[in-house]
Amino acid sequence: MTAPTLDAPARPDDLTGLGPRRVTLAILALATGGFAIGTTEFVSMGLLPEIAAGVGVSIPSAGHLISAYALGVVVGAPVLAYFGARLPRRALALALMAAFVVGNVGSAIASSYGLLLTARFIAGLPHGAFFGVASLIAASLVAESRKGRAVAMVMLGLSVANVAGVPLGTWLGQNVGWREVYWMVAVLGAVTVTMTALFVPRRPGDPTASGRTELSAFAKPQVWLTLLVGAGGFGGMFAVYTYIAETVVDVGGLGSAAVPAFLLAYGLGMVAGTWVAGELADRSVMRALFIGSIGMGLSLLVFYLVAPFAWWGMPAVFVIAVMASVLAVNLQLRLMAVAGKAQTLGAAMNHASLNTANALGAWLGGLVIAAGLGYRAPALVGAALSVFGLVVLLFSAALERRTAASAKV
Repeated sequence: MTAPTLDAPARPDDLTGLGPRRVTLAILALATGGFAIGTTEFVSMGLLPEIAAGVGVSIPSAGHLISAYALGVVVGAPVLAYFGARLPRRALALALMAAFVVGNVGSAIASSYGLLLTARFIAGLPHGAFFGVASLIAASLVAESRKGRAVAMVMLGLSVANVAGVPLGTWLGQNVGWREVYWMVAVLGAVTVTMTALFVPRRPGDPTASGRTELSAFAKPQVWLTLLVGAGGFGGMFAVYTYIAETVVDVGGLGSAAVPAFLLAYGLGMVAGTWVAGELADRSVMRALFIGSIGMGLSLLVFYLVAPFAWWGMPAVFVIAVMASVLAVNLQLRLMAVAGKAQTLGAAMNHASLNTANALGAWLGGLVIAAGLGYRAPALVGAALSVFGLVVLLFSAALERRTAASAKV
């Protein structure tokens, strides 16, 4: 039997005419970009002391670097989608990843806090737009029945980053230097550019697309409702994740050496959840969102109850991460569906919503801790945010049914 080639015959359900190996390599290229983005986003949190010492600022000031990256994501998603509307999606993905490389090289060579702050903002700009266009490319490479799994495979890069990229980057930053971590991420970005150029097929841009067409997404109530579901549901997860180290040590009574084990459980939960998300999405995206929203709220309540019992919190953290991935993948697909012709902006805004959730969950969690309610309290805040997301999702589903019924009249 001969080995398959990039031009192996396509499966009957492959609408692109590409062979299965070429499709796999194309999606792998995009997932590699997700791995690089996930690594640079989360590794900075574990290296704040080293970065602060390196540029001569306090740790709270270094924390603003995290905010700068998140702000870049929120700003970059709509702006880059607007200006890249007519570009072929492969070319847009290449341009976004090239900008990502520039931002991380800038982070590695920044000689002052101000320059590093600017570089982290630049590195965050392509984040949401890349995941958006990568998801659109992946979905276009497979048949309708497999779109959920294709998008999940792209998002899997982000999940694997929490299992492999972030721990490796943290070790490298602590033992070799934090600048080397950003060099490593820049190399991963360059690898993504090369793989994307080699394996992602060329497709012409949409000549009818425009920035104005993309902005039309913001006129659609379902787009805003979906973004609110993401901000609520994911905000609940971040309310707990932001303070997980303090909760494990102060509430669970474990040593700081246990924290990496809990973070590993979170990363493994994200990987498992991404696979589950793809399977659920190919059955029903809306049903998957309900499962993710309800599961997130319940798992946060369970974490609140078991947090004082040492290692019993770890399974709860795993399930929280599973539900977070189910939400992330299916919110991506939902936005791609409800955005209409504004596909690029709709897909890109998912990560803007999730980074808003990051800021919201961390802020509200910090408020209840500052009020003296302890490190368990953010789990209750998170559960409340999940309920908010579920209520919005119920309203979205009801509005969709009402609109469909009106169309039949």
